[in-house]
Amino acid sequence: MTGDHLFPPVDVADGFVTLGPTAVRLRSALDAVFTNWAAAAGAAEVLYPPLSRVADLARFDYFVNFPHLALAAAPVDTSDTSGLPRHPVARDERLGAGRLADAALMLPSAACYNAYASLAGARLDRPVKLTTIAQCFRRENEYTGLRRLHGFTMREIIAIGDPETVKDHLDTHKSLILRFADHLGLKLVTETATDPFFDANGSRAVMQKLFPTKEEFLSGGGLAIASVNYHRNFFGERADILVSGVQASTSCVAFGVERWLHVLAGRFDGDWDAAYEAVTSFAPVTA
Repeated sequence: MTGDHLFPPVDVADGFVTLGPTAVRLRSALDAVFTNWAAAAGAAEVLYPPLSRVADLARFDYFVNFPHLALAAAPVDTSDTSGLPRHPVARDERLGAGRLADAALMLPSAACYNAYASLAGARLDRPVKLTTIAQCFRRENEYTGLRRLHGFTMREIIAIGDPETVKDHLDTHKSLILRFADHLGLKLVTETATDPFFDANGSRAVMQKLFPTKEEFLSGGGLAIASVNYHRNFFGERADILVSGVQASTSCVAFGVERWLHVLAGRFDGDWDAAYEAVTSFAPVTA
């Protein structure tokens, strides 16, 4: 007896989710597909710290482009503990701003920021590919089931190199995403989106309108479950990354894992075992 019957596949409320064993099994199967693609691309698997430095995100214009998503990891001022919350408390109990010290760390809203920050100043002799998975966090106006959560899982496959290499990386994975979706019976729409790494008023944003560099893969309900992103030399410039003596270009393929669970639960009418069988029957990709 595993105790699976004690836990529903998904228990979600107010932007917080608990995944039961059935959903965890499907989540692991999905990530195995994505990590297989990463391995076939020659991507090294890397895990980064769960927090980002304010200084690193500022370097990447995060607070210019995404202040509305930002969540800080601020230390609690313990000079006087008498006023800190104690049981019993209201469900919406808060720590007031006066009880928090200055924050030097942030909860990241995407998996790739720490990857580029970790390579700051790197002098690479060839293109590099890597994959990482991270718990990401976003402050949203509202939270809706698995579609939009306080915290969610993002898998990314990242390429750093010359423009041709990093664009080929996106073409390869765009084809894989569409093949996988077709295998699962998912009807995805590919839509050009605004690149979030570019200041909406800057010259890069003007180029973005002329030469779109971000595509999202939308389910039938209009939910983006994956994206391919070409950043040109933005991160290479800001993080001072050179490849073969030239400023690096970068691209990434991103998967919102809980959103995949959401669309698969709908596609298979809540039959998590059928969804699992469909995912695991997708043929692995070889290098």
